[in-house]
Amino acid sequence: MKMMFIGAAHEVTGSCTYIEACGKKFLVDFGMEQGGDVLKNVQIPVAPGDIDFVLLTHAHIDHSGLLPLLFAGGFSGEIHSTSATANLCSVMLKDSAHIQEFEAEWRSRKAKRRGEENYEPLYTMDDAIGTIELFVPHEYDTPAEIADGITVSFRDAGHLLGSSSIIITMTENGETRTVVFSGDIGNVEQPLIRNPQYIESADYVVMESTYGNRVHDRPSDYVTALTKVLQTTFDRGGSVIIPSFAVGRTQEMLYFLRQIKNDGLVKGHDGFPVYVDSPLANEATDIFINNRESCYDEEAISFVRRGINPIAFDGLIRSVSSDDSRAINEDIRPKVIISASGMCEAGRIKHHLKHNLWKPENTILFVGYQAANTLGNSLINGAGTVKLFGETVKVAAEIKQFPGVSGHADVNGLTKWAEAVKGVKKFFINHGEITSADSFAEHLSEELGADVYAPYSGAEFDIVSGEITVNAQPVLLKKKEHQNNVSVAYSDLLSASDRLSRMIKLSDGRANADMRKLTQAINKLCDDWEI
Repeated sequence: MKMMFIGAAHEVTGSCTYIEACGKKFLVDFGMEQGGDVLKNVQIPVAPGDIDFVLLTHAHIDHSGLLPLLFAGGFSGEIHSTSATANLCSVMLKDSAHIQEFEAEWRSRKAKRRGEENYEPLYTMDDAIGTIELFVPHEYDTPAEIADGITVSFRDAGHLLGSSSIIITMTENGETRTVVFSGDIGNVEQPLIRNPQYIESADYVVMESTYGNRVHDRPSDYVTALTKVLQTTFDRGGSVIIPSFAVGRTQEMLYFLRQIKNDGLVKGHDGFPVYVDSPLANEATDIFINNRESCYDEEAISFVRRGINPIAFDGLIRSVSSDDSRAINEDIRPKVIISASGMCEAGRIKHHLKHNLWKPENTILFVGYQAANTLGNSLINGAGTVKLFGETVKVAAEIKQFPGVSGHADVNGLTKWAEAVKGVKKFFINHGEITSADSFAEHLSEELGADVYAPYSGAEFDIVSGEITVNAQPVLLKKKEHQNNVSVAYSDLLSASDRLSRMIKLSDGRANADMRKLTQAINKLCDDWEI
């Protein structure tokens, strides 16, 4: 049994770990790298077609987003996840494919004008649809033997609807080991979903460290703060526009707005409309509702049991088509518009900003993190004008930001989760920036007296002996070097090498002249490539 760390090793996106055990080769997560990664990842050591199955912790694209690329390279095994994760991936992977195709088309138009070659999308809608058909859904805390000697169980990680820690028990040659992957561990007291559930014991634990060196500020009283913004804005005849992430944050905002409406907290504007203008957000909201019994926390499920949908209310209007979206800005009533993307980099929110930023009676309310070099970041930092669709738009609306209800546990929450797992021989720390991962590794070692290792991409571990067999060192990415952990061309090359290897093994007994000819061809190829 061996484990190889591929992605999110001293980085916070692109999660991927490769395992060989019980005659099987499998991955835990296969996510897309996002943002400003600086370290180079090794490739998966086998062709996609040789991967037997994938275990998926949750639906966020930095954990699931490269699964269609794996499919495009020849993967045809099962993808095991919770039911809610499978449901969310059915819309999120198609949305990601749409973005890949749209971006490739846009880049190709520009390339054509320069006389350059077309861009190919990372993967296509057909790849996403093919991937979705491979999902095998599981319920929480229901062990399943997915291969001879390999049993998995999914435990609620409290990070996103359907998110999970995965408990993997493997028995090979009389040796049994349990490895736990934490996935992204959730913050406590988030609306709608449950707090993270702890795990009793394991031999080895691979855990995230996104906020491994930070303590969260206590979140604001969202209902009171949001009521004040709505009241002030509506009283001056304006609307509140909320850029919001489609999955998770949008549903949280609907939860708060239902309470505000139900308790009549906004005075003089009874029945104010709330528009959700994001096809992905609307589909995700339905998935939240359909998975309420298995994923909601006690407060949310108490509403359900009284016949109340905690993320629906009178005056909620879902916009689906482009015509629906355009019609929102013809509604002159004070209103709330929730639209993606959360950082204003793409999607319908940019159209709403174009129509509403220049009006001083309006409020643009940010409810999530705004990364550097995004339109959202520019607005919260006081930009006087912005460019939207080639047009300069004056920023006259009031710009406000609420601290986000973080979906990740802070260092205290992470420590409490780790402390609950008994019998751990070694912790492996991943899914955190360099300073965060190293800081949390040191913290666990000091606080729990634990054996802790924060691997770089390419590190390998023998699960039976408990030895680190490859202690990889960091490799910096070259400028503009693209990282995907696997490429279709590279996977084709790996498949060809496997075919060549099989041919060589079966060559014993062939004519000596044929074998010498093959040897010369291989040596010439290696010489040409300077290998």
